[in-house]
Amino acid sequence: MSDPRTDSHSPEPVPADGADTIRAEVQQEYSARLARAEVKVHAAQAGISLPDGFTDYLDTSKLLGEDGNPSAEAMDRALASFKFSEPPFPHVAGAGHNRSGGPMPERPRVSLDVRKR
Repeated sequence: MSDPRTDSHSPEPVPADGADTIRAEVQQEYSARLARAEVKVHAAQAGISLPDGFTDYLDTSKLLGEDGNPSAEAMDRALASFKFSEPPFPHVAGAGHNRSGGPMPERPRVSLDVRKR
Protein backbone atom coordinates (compact mmCIF):
# COMPACT_ATOMS: atom_id res chain seq x y z
CA MET A 1 0.00 0.00 0.00
CA SER A 2 1.13 3.53 -0.58
CA ASP A 3 1.84 5.98 2.17
CA PRO A 4 -0.74 8.84 2.10
CA ARG A 5 1.92 11.30 3.23
CA THR A 6 4.06 10.67 0.13
CA ASP A 7 1.42 9.61 -2.41
CA SER A 8 0.70 12.45 -4.84
CA HIS A 9 -2.73 11.04 -5.74
CA SER A 10 -4.21 11.13 -2.28
CA PRO A 11 -5.87 14.41 -1.24
CA GLU A 12 -4.32 16.44 1.50
CA PRO A 13 -6.22 16.48 4.76
CA VAL A 14 -8.40 19.58 4.99
CA PRO A 15 -8.88 21.27 8.34
CA ALA A 16 -12.45 21.14 9.67
CA ASP A 17 -13.02 24.89 9.31
CA GLY A 18 -11.61 24.82 5.75
CA ALA A 19 -14.17 22.21 4.67
CA ASP A 20 -17.02 24.62 5.32
CA THR A 21 -15.25 27.33 3.36
CA ILE A 22 -14.69 25.03 0.41
CA ARG A 23 -18.28 23.81 0.55
CA ALA A 24 -19.54 27.42 0.51
CA GLU A 25 -17.32 28.26 -2.49
CA VAL A 26 -18.53 25.23 -4.43
CA GLN A 27 -22.16 26.00 -3.61
CA GLN A 28 -21.72 29.61 -4.73
CA GLU A 29 -20.02 28.49 -7.95
CA TYR A 30 -22.72 26.01 -8.92
CA SER A 31 -25.79 27.84 -7.60
CA ALA A 32 -26.13 29.80 -10.85
CA ARG A 33 -26.10 26.61 -12.94
CA LEU A 34 -28.55 24.98 -10.57
CA ALA A 35 -30.89 27.99 -10.74
CA ARG A 36 -30.88 27.92 -14.57
CA ALA A 37 -31.65 24.20 -14.57
CA GLU A 38 -34.43 24.66 -12.02
CA VAL A 39 -36.01 27.41 -14.16
CA LYS A 40 -36.04 25.09 -17.16
CA VAL A 41 -37.63 22.31 -15.09
CA HIS A 42 -40.20 24.71 -13.62
CA ALA A 43 -41.10 25.94 -17.11
CA ALA A 44 -41.43 22.42 -18.48
CA GLN A 45 -43.72 21.41 -15.61
CA ALA A 46 -45.91 24.47 -16.26
CA GLY A 47 -46.07 23.70 -19.99
CA ILE A 48 -44.09 26.80 -20.95
CA SER A 49 -41.65 26.69 -23.84
CA LEU A 50 -38.83 29.12 -23.21
CA PRO A 51 -37.09 30.93 -26.07
CA ASP A 52 -33.61 29.76 -26.96
CA GLY A 53 -31.01 31.35 -24.72
CA PHE A 54 -33.55 32.73 -22.25
CA THR A 55 -31.75 31.37 -19.22
CA ASP A 56 -28.44 32.85 -20.39
CA TYR A 57 -29.80 36.37 -19.83
CA LEU A 58 -31.32 35.73 -16.41
CA ASP A 59 -29.78 37.30 -13.34
CA THR A 60 -29.45 34.08 -11.38
CA SER A 61 -28.66 35.90 -8.14
CA LYS A 62 -32.32 37.01 -8.07
CA LEU A 63 -33.48 33.39 -8.41
CA LEU A 64 -31.73 32.31 -5.23
CA GLY A 65 -33.25 32.39 -1.78
CA GLU A 66 -31.63 33.62 1.39
CA ASP A 67 -30.03 30.23 1.94
CA GLY A 68 -28.36 30.28 -1.49
CA ASN A 69 -30.62 27.62 -3.01
CA PRO A 70 -33.00 28.26 -5.92
CA SER A 71 -36.30 29.76 -4.77
CA ALA A 72 -39.58 28.49 -6.27
CA GLU A 73 -41.25 31.87 -5.67
CA ALA A 74 -38.53 33.72 -7.58
CA MET A 75 -38.85 31.27 -10.47
CA ASP A 76 -42.62 31.76 -10.56
CA ARG A 77 -42.08 35.52 -10.82
CA ALA A 78 -39.53 35.04 -13.62
CA LEU A 79 -41.90 32.81 -15.61
CA ALA A 80 -45.08 34.80 -14.90
CA SER A 81 -44.92 36.68 -18.20
CA PHE A 82 -44.93 33.40 -20.13
CA LYS A 83 -48.12 32.10 -18.53
CA PHE A 84 -51.40 32.94 -20.28
CA SER A 85 -54.70 32.78 -18.45
CA GLU A 86 -56.58 33.01 -21.74
CA PRO A 87 -55.52 32.42 -25.32
CA PRO A 88 -53.47 35.26 -26.79
CA PHE A 89 -55.82 35.57 -29.78
CA PRO A 90 -59.62 35.52 -29.72
CA HIS A 91 -61.47 32.75 -31.45
CA VAL A 92 -61.80 33.71 -35.12
CA ALA A 93 -64.68 31.41 -36.11
CA GLY A 94 -66.72 34.05 -37.93
CA ALA A 95 -63.92 35.91 -39.65
CA GLY A 96 -63.05 35.50 -43.27
CA HIS A 97 -64.95 34.51 -46.39
CA ASN A 98 -67.54 32.32 -44.71
CA ARG A 99 -68.98 34.35 -41.83
CA SER A 100 -71.60 31.84 -40.73
CA GLY A 101 -69.08 29.58 -39.03
CA GLY A 102 -70.84 26.51 -40.40
CA PRO A 103 -70.83 24.73 -43.73
CA MET A 104 -71.43 26.75 -46.87
CA PRO A 105 -75.11 27.02 -47.89
CA GLU A 106 -76.14 25.32 -51.13
CA ARG A 107 -76.52 27.68 -54.07
CA PRO A 108 -79.02 27.08 -56.81
CA ARG A 109 -77.32 25.68 -59.88
CA VAL A 110 -77.55 28.08 -62.75
CA SER A 111 -76.28 27.19 -66.15
CA LEU A 112 -73.79 29.60 -67.56
CA ASP A 113 -74.94 28.76 -71.07
CA VAL A 114 -76.85 31.75 -72.40
CA ARG A 115 -79.12 29.55 -74.54
CA LYS A 116 -80.51 27.79 -71.48
CA ARG A 117 -81.46 30.85 -69.43
